[in-house]
Amino acid sequence: MTAHQTTALVDDTTSTVSRTVRVEATPARVFEVLTREDLVARWFGQRASLPDLRVGGTGTLGWDGEGDSPVRIEAYDPPRRFAFAWPGCGGDLDPATELTVTFTLAPDGDGTLLTVVETGFDRLGDERLRQLADHRDGWTEELDELVALVAGGVAV
Repeated sequence: MTAHQTTALVDDTTSTVSRTVRVEATPARVFEVLTREDLVARWFGQRASLPDLRVGGTGTLGWDGEGDSPVRIEAYDPPRRFAFAWPGCGGDLDPATELTVTFTLAPDGDGTLLTVVETGFDRLGDERLRQLADHRDGWTEELDELVALVAGGVAV
């Protein structure tokens, strides 16, 4: 069994951010919270548009006070795996600077172990260290919000 991590971790050698949390819901329900627009907007930013849930599908995620970020779905395998690419430093999706976020879900008794791994920071040059730290803090906060949202009874 993988332990619940209280904060996201940075691996400087692989330029990744990762975190595993235990969510008190089935993988199917957690997958729904990861992909249903109205639920995503309650734990990950304030706006989500994911109208094309398939590999290659596009959408946006948005935070108040910031513009919306484009996303492209890279993996869609309910209820085990979901991944998307998004801009590493804002702007448009660009293969030279995009980051990939991968969620892996595994049953854990009556709950789910949810692991997020974000890669691609090695492409960001001078922004790499700042973005690693920013995204470490972001995944710590955002996944805490997801766990609390599910604990509060949504999608359970």
